[in-house]
Amino acid sequence: MKKRLQIFAAGCLTLLSTIQMNAQLTATAQIRTRSEYRQGQGTLMSGKAVPAFFISERTRFNVGYTGYRFKVFASIQDARVWGQDASTNNRTTNEVFNGLMMNEAWGEIILNDTAPKSKIQNLSLKIGRQEISYDDQKLLGGLDWLQQGRRHDAAVLRFADKTWMADLGVAYNQNKELNADAGYVGVPAPANYTAGTNAIGTMYKSMQYLYVGKKFFFGNASFLCFKDDFSKYTKTLAGATNYGAGVWSRYTTGVYLDATIKRKLNIIASYYHQGGQDKDGVNMSAEMASVTTSMQLGRKLFVGPGFDYLSGDNGTRANSVNSRFDPLYGTPHKFWGYMDYFYVASGFGKQGLVDLFFKIKYNAKDNLTFLLDVHGFETANKVSDGKGGTRNPYLGTEIDFIVRYNLTKLINIEAGYSMMQATTTMSSAQVKNVANANLNANWAYLQVVFKPNLLAK
Repeated sequence: MKKRLQIFAAGCLTLLSTIQMNAQLTATAQIRTRSEYRQGQGTLMSGKAVPAFFISERTRFNVGYTGYRFKVFASIQDARVWGQDASTNNRTTNEVFNGLMMNEAWGEIILNDTAPKSKIQNLSLKIGRQEISYDDQKLLGGLDWLQQGRRHDAAVLRFADKTWMADLGVAYNQNKELNADAGYVGVPAPANYTAGTNAIGTMYKSMQYLYVGKKFFFGNASFLCFKDDFSKYTKTLAGATNYGAGVWSRYTTGVYLDATIKRKLNIIASYYHQGGQDKDGVNMSAEMASVTTSMQLGRKLFVGPGFDYLSGDNGTRANSVNSRFDPLYGTPHKFWGYMDYFYVASGFGKQGLVDLFFKIKYNAKDNLTFLLDVHGFETANKVSDGKGGTRNPYLGTEIDFIVRYNLTKLINIEAGYSMMQATTTMSSAQVKNVANANLNANWAYLQVVFKPNLLAK
């Protein structure tokens, strides 16, 4: 009997140890497949171009572990288009694509007293490759819509109590281990994807930011001061770019407010100013202002208008100061139309943007949601017609219709259709520069997402 009790006790201890381990260890995955039909997505098509269809896929494996006063997390990712790589193990020198990468890999040191009665909820230092995302992700976000996403190699000192939070982040990029600084080339090779956002064409050499947030009874507010530094360069007579010591620094500061009034009306407002110098050393003075509203009508319906303003240059004269606001490292797909005409893959912003929109959200069931967005886009500044006059500033009207259905908690299905009715200003050389453009654009997609918990029983 004694031996049996010992075996039973040992078994209980093993079980308790396993439960404790499972509580500390997390392992999840994501497989996201998206089929897309593009007939003018991102930019207008010429009249003779043939619409495109392709299927892309993202696979992620995430592992996290929480120990005494520390956390670690790693995420491996593969993002590619079906058929982009060989279907066998034999590779040739022509196959240069490699979508496999380390998406995140960070460790976090808990610096505060972990006792339950501690006034400080969190004081920690998070170091490594990580997503940096705040507020509505208009300026800083994980860009989850893009299959490869976005992350930063950074260190972030984090503080939080019951109502306040503050993050201080820094990053410093280098191409390789060096004995002497030769300047940072901001397009790391191999360049499978365009560096940066808004076709900026380069990554920052370094960045520093301070984010401070405060919770109120009606919502929350925050302040952001972000500085990104770009390597100085010179051009040779042959047109080559030589990167050297020193940086040009760009500053972005502003405030954000998310307030709910009488539980029915939600208002999100923000304002940011951009100064310093851009990546080419040109002095900057730009701004962005945004207001989004959502009124709940009944239990299932939400509607509301809003507007975004991003400043730009006057297209009818030379500009000694860059007035083009750049929305940094955010999630533009979420705001300026799902067809990604503005501030995404292709460069935009010379004359800025005004987006007047109206959004409708209907929760038909707990697992079924319909969304309808209507956008009216125009330039924020004058556009030259190339003949000494100006063009109509209106760029076009976009309609986005989305259906989201959760088959289970771990299987999500999403389908969307968008159309753009553009103007000749959109296709002009001063904006998108598409000759013989088809001003009627369409885009549709179907996305299936699997998100299993690998440790679930």
